[in-house]
Amino acid sequence: MTIHVTSETGRLREVILGRPESNGPAPTPEQTFDAKSYESAVKGIYPKDEDIIREMGAFEAVLKKHGVIVHRPAPVDGCNQIFARDVGFVIDDKIIVSNIIPDRQDEIDAYDEIYSQIHYKQIYNLPEAVHVEGGDVILWGDYLFVGQYAFKDYPQVKTARTNRLALDYLAMIFPNKNIIPLNLRKSDTDPYEGILHLDCTFMPVGRGKAIIYKEGFLNPRDAGHLIELFGPSNVFELTQEEMYWMNSNIFSISEDIVVVEEHFTRLKAWLEGFGITVETVPYREISKMGGLLRCSTLPLYRDE
Repeated sequence: MTIHVTSETGRLREVILGRPESNGPAPTPEQTFDAKSYESAVKGIYPKDEDIIREMGAFEAVLKKHGVIVHRPAPVDGCNQIFARDVGFVIDDKIIVSNIIPDRQDEIDAYDEIYSQIHYKQIYNLPEAVHVEGGDVILWGDYLFVGQYAFKDYPQVKTARTNRLALDYLAMIFPNKNIIPLNLRKSDTDPYEGILHLDCTFMPVGRGKAIIYKEGFLNPRDAGHLIELFGPSNVFELTQEEMYWMNSNIFSISEDIVVVEEHFTRLKAWLEGFGITVETVPYREISKMGGLLRCSTLPLYRDE
């Protein structure tokens, strides 16, 4: 299998999509790993398997409609396998296997059959001290944007998934990339305040456009730098409510085709204003688990 990804928007050819079946019982608040799932557990609104299956089926249908080859991990009974982006990510011709929460090791094992089709020299298993998940890594040409939480209380914060050592490791593997660290605002219990991954507050889209929630960054200068980089007229700024529903966690099939959740009407109109074809799918139930469309995917091959 040939793997190659250099951007978020290059024409998608092959992707891994998570599995929606057999997620096991709804977690208690203490068993959750992110603020949105915590809220869902507290309110008793954690999604049912049949709704997750329906929503992921709609997403898969759109991918296949546009000629994308869709791979799936092996099924693991009683395991939440929806968010493939947490498990790994491709940069250029290398796939990085994430160091995710130990309780989720079964998820990684379910990818063995797919990984066996990739040359072993292209697969990078991280050292134990290096923590990074795919939702915190965003590609844009020579830029590598990395969401992190570089503070002493990192071990105590469940939603802190990428540490400072990850930046050093990525810089070693990709010396020609311009790596931009971005510290994210965190909360384990309030989804209106905390940002789980970088793709929940920032996402390039189309040709030189970007979606940004400014308050998701601990340092206002980081948001300002991103807006300056893309240009204010090319940036869609999210409200707090739109961030809560994860409007930045869309998924690009190409620069001209974008998949968004069906309730993202303001974002849809903005994208269509640039001539982008917007495919809408129902994904609100899955959003109650702390992730959305990009989180559900692990792109393996995109055209330049």
